Amino acid sequence: MHARDFPDDFVWGAATAAYQIEGATAEDGRVPSIWDTFSGTPGKVANGDTGDRATDHYHRVSDDIALMSELALGAYRFSIAWPRIVTSPGVVNEAGLDFYDRLVDALLEAGITPFPTLYHWDLPQWAQTRGGWPARDTTKHFADYAGIAAERLGDRVRHWATLNEPWVVADHGHLTGEHAPGHTDTGEYLAASHHLLLAHGLAVDRIRDAAPGAHVGIVLNFEPKHAASDHPYDVRAAWLEHAKMNAWFLDPLTGRGYPLPAIHDLGWDQEEVLDGDLEVIGATIDFLGINYYTREIVDSVGSPTRLRSDRRTAMDWEVYPEGLFEILTWVTREYDLPALYVTENGAAYDDGTGTPPFDDTERVAFLHDHLTMAARALEGGVPLKGWFVWSLLDNFEWAHGYGKRFGIVRVDYDTFERTPRASARWYADLVRTGRIPPL
Repeated sequence: MHARDFPDDFVWGAATAAYQIEGATAEDGRVPSIWDTFSGTPGKVANGDTGDRATDHYHRVSDDIALMSELALGAYRFSIAWPRIVTSPGVVNEAGLDFYDRLVDALLEAGITPFPTLYHWDLPQWAQTRGGWPARDTTKHFADYAGIAAERLGDRVRHWATLNEPWVVADHGHLTGEHAPGHTDTGEYLAASHHLLLAHGLAVDRIRDAAPGAHVGIVLNFEPKHAASDHPYDVRAAWLEHAKMNAWFLDPLTGRGYPLPAIHDLGWDQEEVLDGDLEVIGATIDFLGINYYTREIVDSVGSPTRLRSDRRTAMDWEVYPEGLFEILTWVTREYDLPALYVTENGAAYDDGTGTPPFDDTERVAFLHDHLTMAARALEGGVPLKGWFVWSLLDNFEWAHGYGKRFGIVRVDYDTFERTPRASARWYADLVRTGRIPPL
C-alpha cells in the first residue's frame, strides 16, 4: 500500500444500534418495540436474552463518547429508537427527543460527527399491531417520524440514513421468522420489501424539508453470490440469489424498478406497487451505506449454503475480504451514486478460555484484510468516503442474544465495564495515521 492508504478527509467511525445497546426500554416514555415483544417470547432468542438492559448506553452516554474520543473516532453511526420518539400515532414523546438532543450535542462537543439511522429494526409495537411493514400505512407513520426527528436534530445533524438493511427486515422478519416479528409468509415478505422502500422514499423528502442541506442515504447489506460449481444450474441459481438480495433493493432505489428475474422467481404480482411508488422510491440519495460481512456459495438445489473454510467467525461466517472489493466495485460500475460508506464491517469472535478479553488477534486480522480491500477499491476509483467498524461495543446480537461479541470494546454484562480490545487500539492507530497498521 502507499504511504497513506486513505485521504485526509476520510470519515472514520464506529457503529451501533439503539435496541442493541441502549437498554432502558421502559424509561422516559419509551413504548415497546417488536423486539421487546419478540425477545420476551420464550424460545425466540438464545438463552432467553432481551434488550431490556443491553449495554446500558442510555445511562452511560458520556462515558461512551469519552471512549470514542480515546479511540480518535471522527464519526459515530447510531440509530434513533422510533419507540422513544412516537408513542402512538401522532403522539410525540419529548423526553425521547431530549435524549438524542443530548447525544448529538455531546458528540459535536467532542468533535465527533453524528450519523444517525432512523430505523434499525425496532418498529414500535403499536405500528406492528396496525399491520407492520406489510401494511401501507406504516410508510406514512415512518415518514411522520422521520420529519419529527429531522425537525428536532436537523440544525446539527447533516448525515441521515433512513433504513438499515431492509432486506434483513423483510426476509428474517417476515419470511424465515428468525427476527421480529417472527412471521413466515412470502406475501408479507414481498409487501414489507416494497413498503420499506416506499417509506424510505417518503422519508427522504420529509428529512430534506425539515433540514435543508441534509445528506440523506440508506444502508443496504450485500453478499457476493458465488456458484458452487461451473454447472449452468449452479450459475443460474447464484445469479437469481444475487437478483433477490443485492439488486432487489438497489435497483428500485436507482430508478430501475424491481429486477425481473427476482419478480418471476418469487411469483410476485406487484399488487402493492401503486402508481407513483417507484418514482418516490427512486428519489435521489446522497450516499449509499454498504454493510458487508461475508459471501454466499449457492447451488442449484435451491438451498444456499455458506462455504465453510478454516477461517471463519463465531457466527460461522466465512472470512472473505475479497468480497468487499467485489461489492464496492460492482456498485460503482453498475450504479451512478455520488458517495459510498462502509457502514458496517466487523466480526464476532469468542473471548476464549484463559485469554485476556482485549487480545483479539483474529478480529485485528479481519479488519486489516477488509480495510486493505477497501484501500484497493479506493485506489481504483470507488467513491468511498468513510468506514464504520461494527461494532463499537459488544451488544445484544438479535436472535443470538449476548453470546456473540462483535465489539472492538468488550462489555462485561454484569458490571457494564468497557475494556478496549487490541482491535480498538489497532483501529485507533489507523484513524490517527490514515495508514493500515501491520499485523
